[in-house]
Amino acid sequence: MTTSSPPSLQTFDVLIVGSGLAGLSAALLLSPHHKVAILTKRAVREGSSGWAQGGIAAVWDKDDSFAAHVDDTLVAGAGLCDLAATQFVVEQAPQAIAWLQKLGVPFSEEAGHAGQLHLTREGGHSARRIVHVTDATGAAVQQTLIEKVKQSPNITLFEHHTLVDLITTAKLGQGGPNRCVGLYALDDDTDEVLTFQAPHTILATGGAGKVYLYTTNPDTATGDGIAAAWRAGCAVQNMEFIQFHPTCLFHPHAKSFLITEAVRGEGGRLLLPDGTRFMPAHDPRAELAPRDVVARAIDFEMKKGGFDCVYLDISHQPLAFIQEHFPNIYARCLELGIDMSKHPIPVVPAAHYTCGGVQTDLSARTQVPGLYAVGESACTGLHGANRLASNSLVECMVFARSATHWITEELAKNAATPAQALPVWDDSRVTDSDESVVISHNWDELRRFMWDYVGIVRTNKRLERAAHRIALLQGEIQEFYAHFHVTRDLLELRNLVQVADLIVKSAQARHESRGLHFSRDYPGLLDQAVPTTLTP
Repeated sequence: MTTSSPPSLQTFDVLIVGSGLAGLSAALLLSPHHKVAILTKRAVREGSSGWAQGGIAAVWDKDDSFAAHVDDTLVAGAGLCDLAATQFVVEQAPQAIAWLQKLGVPFSEEAGHAGQLHLTREGGHSARRIVHVTDATGAAVQQTLIEKVKQSPNITLFEHHTLVDLITTAKLGQGGPNRCVGLYALDDDTDEVLTFQAPHTILATGGAGKVYLYTTNPDTATGDGIAAAWRAGCAVQNMEFIQFHPTCLFHPHAKSFLITEAVRGEGGRLLLPDGTRFMPAHDPRAELAPRDVVARAIDFEMKKGGFDCVYLDISHQPLAFIQEHFPNIYARCLELGIDMSKHPIPVVPAAHYTCGGVQTDLSARTQVPGLYAVGESACTGLHGANRLASNSLVECMVFARSATHWITEELAKNAATPAQALPVWDDSRVTDSDESVVISHNWDELRRFMWDYVGIVRTNKRLERAAHRIALLQGEIQEFYAHFHVTRDLLELRNLVQVADLIVKSAQARHESRGLHFSRDYPGLLDQAVPTTLTP
């Protein structure tokens, strides 16, 4: 791997935007034979993948089956999962785990059984099939992949480079079918917008959790790839389905700290402040119900009782068990004065996962040739109306592999086709802004009204109010974008407002309550499950 301070135009075989599991997997799979650039807007380690605690779902035990994993995914997805995509991911999952093992990921093993992976169980799963590295799976996987990336001479890493926009032939005014031919990116260190050219571009930019006031996501989760793909002419699908994780640590000094699903999988119970267990009254699966059910139950109990939080209790398990299975959560809680081996953990729901995204096929292709979306920025059809726990990391790897297979074939067929040089970014007619307060104010306003109006429970009136405010913000932001030099804050806000608009439009189009989308005006379930597809 090399790092670079580039001239205004750089040319590669493949551009990858994002440095989470999806992006790094694609880069490593392509790097033996192709010149690859990874662009990431912060340091390479700062994506959502590294925050994943629970693990990776795959059929590994002899008593488990692909059919059972598929069925669990379909049930969690509330009838909206694409069957072909679901079978594709489930059947490829063991191969993805084996690939990570080969790379050296130190998965947890059964005590006293060297070589036998320890499998845990999470909500919505009918069997133990979660392969993990204690309670820090994402961090361990990311660390392993980053080390491999750094060893590759064909991968160039551009840290602190923020995607400005995709470059398409339509935007350039060229005739023929629209195609993605590159992108513009802001170098945060120099404040210069650079031009990157490639016949293939993979968006692996993650989700859009930062559109909400409370989220388990890192600050990077601003929907950049989804918004850029929309502006490039791609369809988006199922954007109304935002998964709220039921158990985010509730503490003033614990920003976005997630309490993994596996705590409930290992016997953790949800309690009201007076110690009453409440989940059995909401669902026969109790704490092991899918996330949407648990999040709505917590939201209901908090609003009913006027509570700031509820409590997750696993103190009935021995201290050694807790330290072995949840060492990072135990240590972090202890830092904050909470001994989870003796006392319950205060938790609240928070925006966690964007189930919708850029519409793709089984090769991760979007509707714009040359452009691909992988991971949380994509809508493959796997998650339907609600993602099953620990299906996301394996989706990253499966579709990264399928995308790279297609790209490799395309590069081989078109090896002799010369590329026309792209125009560099022109900012000669804009000035520096002296009104940055507009950006911070609009950012705060957006996240607050999205939390209030487009959260766990929705109504037509709330959605109308959100749509009205989004329209006002879009006008202000576009004027800002047209007249001033771009900054990372402006670009992220522009993308967040665009994604918020897509979420609200999708929610308004769904006249039922299904999975993660719950409407008081349409509490029933329609007979037929139909994806929500928006086109530019």
